[in-house]
Amino acid sequence: MEIRIMKNILDRNQNKAEEVRSLLKARKVMMINIISSPGAGKTTLLERTCEAMAGEVRMGVIEGDVTTDRDAQRLKKYNIPIVAINTEGGCHLDSNSISKAVEHFDLDALDLLFVENVGNLICPSQFDLGETFKLAVVSTTEGDDKPAKYPMLFSEARAVILNKTDLIPFTNFSMDSFTTDMATINPGIILIKTSAIRGEGLGEWFGWLRLQLEEFSAG
Repeated sequence: MEIRIMKNILDRNQNKAEEVRSLLKARKVMMINIISSPGAGKTTLLERTCEAMAGEVRMGVIEGDVTTDRDAQRLKKYNIPIVAINTEGGCHLDSNSISKAVEHFDLDALDLLFVENVGNLICPSQFDLGETFKLAVVSTTEGDDKPAKYPMLFSEARAVILNKTDLIPFTNFSMDSFTTDMATINPGIILIKTSAIRGEGLGEWFGWLRLQLEEFSAG
């Protein structure tokens, strides 16, 4: 019974996700579903991206959080459209909530829509939101075993941001173990190493993001 119920939930989510994806594609808006553990640095990454690219790329953000709007408040200063979703204890966003949030945006005035999912490496990986692709953000302080422990996220993500690389000397993080496990799960995945706080590696991230936008726009 539980298996059947879960399948029904996933099927309904997938149907709505396809509706969202079709709508965004028709309006030429690329949507990135950012998935990470709490504290990996995804909000800081968004802040740096807004600082560098808000003048050239028309972007908006859907902020998913369990109870507060603190991450959304951090992004308000960039004068971009933001919709906050509180899951009230839920461990992930779903396509129905995204569909409702999208209604609050002027899609004709957007090129890029970020979804900052709830901090969790398991549940968000299972639910398609209608995104163009998933982006995994992990930090070196979490350890190098994340690809092996959470393979679904790494198998579905188009790219991985490895954040807080400046802290590697103060951890037991093994880059060899991390990259080997990741390549075994998804040989084609892109790895971008950053320190969002210090700005290291962000140029590579911005360049890669611009390329994704160009390819999406070209169809």
